[in-house]
Amino acid sequence: MPLAQNPLSVEVELPREDVALITVDGYLDVDTATEFQAHLANQLHHGRRHFLLDLSSVPFMDSSGMNIILRVYQETRKTEGSVHVISPAPAVRRILDLTGVSITVPISESLDAALTRVDEGPHLPGEPEGPGV
Repeated sequence: MPLAQNPLSVEVELPREDVALITVDGYLDVDTATEFQAHLANQLHHGRRHFLLDLSSVPFMDSSGMNIILRVYQETRKTEGSVHVISPAPAVRRILDLTGVSITVPISESLDAALTRVDEGPHLPGEPEGPGV
């Protein structure tokens, strides 16, 4: 069986009962998006309300990855949850900024900063962000 061209590794940790830390390693594109979505759906199914997406080891993300992030954001809003991106690689950060996703989904530079934002509650677009930026 041939290996995928761009294998994806996804690890899930639970820093708190309702918080899932999803660490992604590899290309997040049309070939790997289904696997990423399955992990997020599983955590939603188990009642996680807050998603911390560590994208520091994702060198490339296309619209498939962005769409999944936005879909999980919409799902978490129904339960007063949240999605936070942690330390995106420079190319991924650029895509998030250019598409406006970073306006909707907060970006933090560390796990602690993202957890602080979870504790502070949701921020509306245009509102000043907390000190955890």
